[in-house]
Amino acid sequence: MEQFVYDFEEGNRDLKDLLGGKGANLAEMTNLGLPVPPGFTITTDACREFLRTGEVPARDEIERHLATLEDKMGRRLGDAADPLLVSVRSGAKFSMPGMMETVLN
Repeated sequence: MEQFVYDFEEGNRDLKDLLGGKGANLAEMTNLGLPVPPGFTITTDACREFLRTGEVPARDEIERHLATLEDKMGRRLGDAADPLLVSVRSGAKFSMPGMMETVLN
């Protein structure tokens, strides 16, 4: 089965085509021991599969990685009292500033 989601600990700079520039660099910094909050990257292959089929691929894989992140942080996404806050960023092999809109709140 194809892997569509990589924890930062699993990736590295050599996976730039698969993880995008941001994802590969976050993985590389994590593996160097720099202080990077835990997280994961959904691959460019997942995006291509979504564009091909219109279906979110490996939804259960994404949910497993989110559950792991919630456990690491001791917080839950959507918890009204103490929510897990995440940054969701687009990425590609090459930088393309201004290509995606930023959504806050």
